[in-house]
Amino acid sequence: MGGVGGWGSINSLSPHTPLPPSPQSPVPSQHSALGTPTVGRLLMGYVQSTISMLHLSYSMLDLLKSWLKNSLMAILLLTIFLGITTVGWTPSSSAALPAGNAITDGNALLRYALPIDNKPVRQLQASLEDISSQLRANRRWGAVSKDISQASRILDKPSQILASVPEERQPQAEAWINELKSGVLNLQELANTKDKQQILQQRTKLLNLITQLEESMVKEFPFEVPAEYSNLPQLKGRATVELKTNKGNLTVVVDGYSAPVTAGNFIDLVQRGFYNGLEFTRSEESYFLQTGDPPGKEVGFIDPKTGKYRAVPLEILVEGDKEPTYGITLEEAGRYIDMPVLPFSAFGAVVMARPESEVNGGSSQFFFFLFEPELTPAGRNLLDGRYAVFGYLTEGKEVLDKLRAGDKIESATVVQGIENLVEPQAA
Repeated sequence: MGGVGGWGSINSLSPHTPLPPSPQSPVPSQHSALGTPTVGRLLMGYVQSTISMLHLSYSMLDLLKSWLKNSLMAILLLTIFLGITTVGWTPSSSAALPAGNAITDGNALLRYALPIDNKPVRQLQASLEDISSQLRANRRWGAVSKDISQASRILDKPSQILASVPEERQPQAEAWINELKSGVLNLQELANTKDKQQILQQRTKLLNLITQLEESMVKEFPFEVPAEYSNLPQLKGRATVELKTNKGNLTVVVDGYSAPVTAGNFIDLVQRGFYNGLEFTRSEESYFLQTGDPPGKEVGFIDPKTGKYRAVPLEILVEGDKEPTYGITLEEAGRYIDMPVLPFSAFGAVVMARPESEVNGGSSQFFFFLFEPELTPAGRNLLDGRYAVFGYLTEGKEVLDKLRAGDKIESATVVQGIENLVEPQAA
């Protein structure tokens, strides 16, 4: 089994070992998190040369280092602030996250990632999503009732929602809207009794209906994948995969609308039975759980048709963009404050692993991101834009939380969406 040693030192790894970044060193030393690497090196070089010329004492050196650290932190915080204030200038995207606190629910992230443009249904979704936030915040019942009232008002104008649904799908969409109306009335009654658990359960049912309603609005695949990747399988839509492990089942939804090549590669390997029987090879509590390393010397999938390692390009769709970027991290592209449509902000994000030095070197290995707010805060953390998220865990959180290195995937099965898989074209 390839690529097991050397986890503590990224630079010592084989270039063909697809791995997430080391917990001890999440960012390569030659790059800074937010500022440009060149400016950082020039500034540090200037300070070091100044120190040499002035022959500062150790105490003065420590003082200067402290000043430099605090100054750089102030600059970085200012950069973040300025970056955030420019969000309002950026053209809106049909697949984008709402303003406000970072979303940490994979199901919600998948809803917002759908390539649709219907403001009322997004407002309806946001109202129901917000209920859980209000219940966490000391049970703000007044805010909960306000969210429910807003949802009810939106549903009273169904024509505005149906305007984005193709005509042949409208009868089913109307049935969902009627079900949502009665469900919102029930939700209001539960809010009056202040039954938190029942409210959350009803909210989940309603959001599942909204998912179906929003999915019915997608008319076609939203962009053309570059021709150079036609030799790789692609997922033109979404698919659901059930992973049976020795500790229970996991359900993940992979998103071809945001990462068609990465998701297509994964679904193709699931269909081949590639992951059946594979162990989880590495884990770090509150960070990641990795698998996909086949037995033997190979560290990825060897295509039987070519006899070669099948490499997958880094693929990231940014909010506001019409199609993904390929083969470059957002940091390398100078897009330090841009956010991916599929961010590292949910427990169970499904991510393509790759060699640290090869952005296009991913193949079969992937990892589950075990989101921990204190270690990897949601929104503009050091992983967004460096690795490709291509789906989220939707069921089985308690199982994922128990899995460790040495546990096993007994089987992986595509249970929905296989019709969206497009086979690779001959080279």
